[in-house]
Amino acid sequence: MGVAQSLGELPYAEYLQGFEDDAFEHDGNYTEVHVDQLELEKGEATSAKFIESALTGVTLGEVGLEKARFSDVWLSRNRWVGVRLVEAELLDVSMLDSSLAGVQAYGSRMRRVTFQRCKIDTLNLRGATLVDVSFEDCELNELDCAGANLANVTFEGTTIRNARMSQVKCKKVDFRGARELDVADGADSLKGAIVDERQLMELGPALAAALGIIVK
Repeated sequence: MGVAQSLGELPYAEYLQGFEDDAFEHDGNYTEVHVDQLELEKGEATSAKFIESALTGVTLGEVGLEKARFSDVWLSRNRWVGVRLVEAELLDVSMLDSSLAGVQAYGSRMRRVTFQRCKIDTLNLRGATLVDVSFEDCELNELDCAGANLANVTFEGTTIRNARMSQVKCKKVDFRGARELDVADGADSLKGAIVDERQLMELGPALAAALGIIVK
């Protein structure tokens, strides 16, 4: 079953209630809520729980969502800048047509998460665990996956620029559908990843540098 492209396609759409507050709270429980057109600068919502909910047109600036949990959450047309998702857990989450910049998600855990048509700049996934995660038709700039564990991750139609992959652990990570694959460092850590012949050529200089090979 594909990713829902509209609110009405969600299996829990009829149960959603409007979100009437103007901020998220520490340890807040947001189950079956629809957060629409919220603009929030700063604020702390550590350990908040979002379950079977939808966030549409939500703008967050430097909001703390450390150790938050997102389960069966649909996000569309959001703009998140400097949001902290440190050690957060995302399960069965879809993010569509959104913009992320400077998001800190190191140590986070993502399982069955899909990003579609998103522009993502400077995403920190150091030490994170991603399982069954797909980036579809996205732009990924300054992606930092150093020390992360990646399993069954795909990048169909996605542009990857200046990615940092030092000490990453890959299992069935498939780059073949990526439009561009630019690895700034850690190319020698991509054991277990799948690339096509064109991408292998693109990775050549980075691999040579990582292995200390001089090409003249």
